[in-house]
Amino acid sequence: MMSAEQLKAEILAKVAEYYHQVHEPAQSKPFVPGQSRINYAGRVFDEREMVNLVDSSLDFWLTYGDYSRTFEKRLADYLGVRWALLVNSGSSANLLAFMALTSPLLQDRQIRRGDEVITIACGFPTTVAPIIQYGAVPVFLDVDLATANIDVSRLESAVSSKTKAVMLAHTLGNPFDVRAVKAFCDKHALWLIEDNCDALGSRVDGMLTGAFGDIGTSSFYPPHHMTMGEGGAVYTNNPVLRKVMFSLRDWGRDCWCDSGVDNTCRKRFSTQHGSLPFGYDHKYVYSHFGYNLKATDMQAAIGCAQLDKLPGFIEKRKENFRVLYEGLKDVDWLLMPQCISGSDPSWFGFLMTLKDGAPVTRNQLAEHLERQHIQTRNLFAGNLLRHPCFDSLKEGIDYRIAGALTNTDKIMNDSLWVGVYPGMDRERLTYMINTVRLRFSV
Repeated sequence: MMSAEQLKAEILAKVAEYYHQVHEPAQSKPFVPGQSRINYAGRVFDEREMVNLVDSSLDFWLTYGDYSRTFEKRLADYLGVRWALLVNSGSSANLLAFMALTSPLLQDRQIRRGDEVITIACGFPTTVAPIIQYGAVPVFLDVDLATANIDVSRLESAVSSKTKAVMLAHTLGNPFDVRAVKAFCDKHALWLIEDNCDALGSRVDGMLTGAFGDIGTSSFYPPHHMTMGEGGAVYTNNPVLRKVMFSLRDWGRDCWCDSGVDNTCRKRFSTQHGSLPFGYDHKYVYSHFGYNLKATDMQAAIGCAQLDKLPGFIEKRKENFRVLYEGLKDVDWLLMPQCISGSDPSWFGFLMTLKDGAPVTRNQLAEHLERQHIQTRNLFAGNLLRHPCFDSLKEGIDYRIAGALTNTDKIMNDSLWVGVYPGMDRERLTYMINTVRLRFSV
């Protein structure tokens, strides 16, 4: 009879064999122009992710555990921040980041209902949703057309006595002008949340995005720079914010002991909490109105393997972007994406915006590409304020617009993007370029 260790080793070896027999051939199918589907994103993995996943499942520790702790430490080290907390999605990361700023532990800097948060409407809804759901007021600014990021020249026009924070995403991996935004936040004593979900690995002046603000967030959904299926993270250098986010993520509890571990806090039956009986079990004392936003250790096991590949993923995204840019930059009816000086984007996608007077509409271009089996995406909400979710809200109470959203509407009407994920090769990229150029050449 084999020992448990021998049996486990045999199982993991079989998992690796299964990957090579089943998944590896599927990932390396030859490309057939006009027939093969070119997705905008996808999972890129090998036997290491599958082995980690099964290794975790055999331990049958189904919630936060050793892989989760390892992942958090390695992600924080990569980003150059003190702490990272693993959560179950990028949207949960944004929720957790914003709600941390409503904690009474922040005293006079606490965001209260009716306070304002500067953001943009040209992006993904869960960057904005936590602000509205809490009862704060998002203040929407327009974007710069070339970068699809916030127009920083309009920041001063948006600030008021109620402004408490700025919450922005780096669009499609292209960093917003984080230097200008950070200087603005410092000047007005505002919090800065960087939604880094589409930009893991992007840099400005050599520093990784997500590390400039008070809190950064990431998503590990399959289309993103690395994946664990569902999953996300928040990260910070601020010990108070770390304490608050840890509490909010774990039901709002005051105790910081790990699940299944008792009294590492040394306060379990020996402290007064609120008006509870003295010595009330600290594991069931709640200092915030929290959630359960934890991911599983099985997800973290996949994430640990993906972290090893992240530098290569980032370089391949940059290379794929360069190929598309060089192949399309002379198409005179397309506005090419631009980035700010000093930035090195870790691109999430390749944005194409039609110039005024282009020989084709955005939907015509999208339909043409889709007919040729090239998957496209709009720039998420386009203009979030034009969506049905805003129909019941009233401007001036639930939200505020600081100036016209001209470029936001332009992107809503005239922009789309295609993928640059690491699973693409030169043959697929060339086909994408030719498909744009040949059908709509002028």
